[in-house]
Amino acid sequence: MRYLVTGGAGFLGTNLCLRLLDDGHEVVAVDDLSTSYSGNVSALSGKPGFKLVQHDIVSPLPELGRFDFIYNLACPASPSKYQKNPMQTFRTSAWGVWNVLQFASVSKTPVFQASTSEVYGDPLVHPQSEGYLGNVNPIGPRSCYDEGKRAAETLLMDFHRKTGHPVKIARIFNTYGPHMDPGDGRVVSEFVLKALRDEPVTIYGNGLQTRSFCYVDDMIEGFVRLERSRADFTGPVNLGNDNECALLELLGTLESALGKKVERNFALALEDDPKQRKPDCSLAKKELGWVAKIGLEDGLKKTADYFRKIGASAPAIS
Repeated sequence: MRYLVTGGAGFLGTNLCLRLLDDGHEVVAVDDLSTSYSGNVSALSGKPGFKLVQHDIVSPLPELGRFDFIYNLACPASPSKYQKNPMQTFRTSAWGVWNVLQFASVSKTPVFQASTSEVYGDPLVHPQSEGYLGNVNPIGPRSCYDEGKRAAETLLMDFHRKTGHPVKIARIFNTYGPHMDPGDGRVVSEFVLKALRDEPVTIYGNGLQTRSFCYVDDMIEGFVRLERSRADFTGPVNLGNDNECALLELLGTLESALGKKVERNFALALEDDPKQRKPDCSLAKKELGWVAKIGLEDGLKKTADYFRKIGASAPAIS
């Protein structure tokens, strides 16, 4: 098959492209490279069947030929990156989806949308099922991403209802693993790198806020199963690890994985940072036969090995 992957040089995009290439498919990745880790481009370059097109999907897509399936993953997902240019983040989510749909509509190519658990905001319902409508601050510092992804889901479903265009929506919960940008500032990469460098980690708030951490190989398997699901199943469907973990527990598991103690510093809680986040994955299990399988300690070991391999664990040069 021939695939188009927007955001193909990002963390999830790179892992998805590598999986599709390993499965023998042809992949065209579209990425503006504005927030992509350079090592991911190197990992993909020269792979048989792979092509990278530098382009911002806020603008209409260029002529790229016909595809069997489109994965739309384009949008920075790290708060430190998406808050740098919030207007561009929102445009990427909303206008970008519109441009992808316009491109796909010519040949009725199915579109997979990478949505996010952030559509649930700081949830008042726990765990979060797909029927929960969320508790999102529409004017806060995270709104460009949260509301951008919500708008993208609206566009996709309205387009699907009006035209019958095939779409699939995945709501992705915290994911980690190889090909993460070492400098993205997210909790797993930050904790792992600081631990490897014997530097103290910063915990915002009391460390009791919870997340569910899914290893990237499990997540990509969920993507592929959603792609192959029955034609009338659009989602949205939660994809994530349903083992809930407080940030202090995450740090303890990391210490166990690395066999070392890590110094902790505490700081004020971040604005609009959700206090708890855990997916109800019963729909994914029913429709896709999918559950996350890789445990947190094993996943953290694999992530640490990756950071060592690329040299990111060396002390930062001042």
